[in-house]
Amino acid sequence: MNRHAIVSTRTGDLTLVVSDNALAGVYFPHHWVKPTAETLGERVESTDPLIAEATHQLDEYLAGERTTFDLPTVLRGDEFQRRVWSILEEIPYGETTTYGEIASRLGESAQAVGKAVGQNPLSIVVPCHRVIGKNGSLTGYAGGVKRKQFLLELEEPVGSRLF
Repeated sequence: MNRHAIVSTRTGDLTLVVSDNALAGVYFPHHWVKPTAETLGERVESTDPLIAEATHQLDEYLAGERTTFDLPTVLRGDEFQRRVWSILEEIPYGETTTYGEIASRLGESAQAVGKAVGQNPLSIVVPCHRVIGKNGSLTGYAGGVKRKQFLLELEEPVGSRLF
C-alpha cells in the first residue's frame, strides 16, 4: 500500500513516497519522470512515522549533519536500472563518478546509464547527483542542475573542490 506526503526542505518541496514499510520515492516538483497516481498512493500527513523519519534524515543531510541515510528503501525498476542504482549507492559521500565509468563497469552505453540514472526514484537518498559528465560538467538532474550543484557543494570537503 503506497502513500505519500509533500514535505518542505531547504532544496524546496519534496514528495516522499512510502510503500508498506519502505521509502520508495523522493521526487522534486518538476521531476523528469513523474510518479503515477498509483505509485504515489493516498496522500497522508507528514507525521506518518516513516515519512517523518525520512524528512528528519533529509533535513540533517541538507544541513551538512549527515552523510548517509539509515532508512528502509525499495527500488522498483527493471534489472538494468537496479544494477545502475546499485552502483549509485556505492558512490561515497563527497565523491563523484561519470556516466561513462558506470557504463564501462556494466558493459553498456553511457546514454543507457544516463537514462537509468534519470529514472532513479530515490533522489538524494540514492545519490544520482554524484554522477557527472566525463569533462566534469554538471549534466542533467531530475531536480535541476542548480540543485545538483547545491548537493555536490554540500558534500564538498572544506577547502577542496570536487572537479
